[in-house]
Amino acid sequence: MKVGDKAPEILGINEHGKEIRLNDYKGKKIVLYFYPKDNTSGCTAQACSLRDNYAELRKAGYEVIGVSVDNEKSHLKFIEKNNLPFTLIADTDKKLVERFGVWGEKKMYGRSYMGTFRTTFLIDENGVIERIIEPKEVKTKEHAAQILK
Repeated sequence: MKVGDKAPEILGINEHGKEIRLNDYKGKKIVLYFYPKDNTSGCTAQACSLRDNYAELRKAGYEVIGVSVDNEKSHLKFIEKNNLPFTLIADTDKKLVERFGVWGEKKMYGRSYMGTFRTTFLIDENGVIERIIEPKEVKTKEHAAQILK
């Protein structure tokens, strides 16, 4: 997916097993952020940046939706532990990460593995991607400020 593309209508299943659709957010802008794993330091810092600035993001017209390949149970624990006010999509079948092009080979400590590239898509009120914050640009502790600028 790239700037100017229309985001898919069905985004996935959230932490409560509810299907999340683009239409649920009609007339609102969406921060759709993909992150590697619940309860890891970088992902927690990113989620907490969005949590701590949630009121400002909402005032700017944004709704926040997080996505990782973790399951619903893992998402519920992550939300409860960090008091997150937004929904998380459990993309266990990897449909959404693959559709958005954020799933691929990563390297850490000399070994290769498949994983999610930390990427944020800002989607306008009509469901069109208006900005992408690429993996190398994402600053986990200041992510909300990056979105709002």
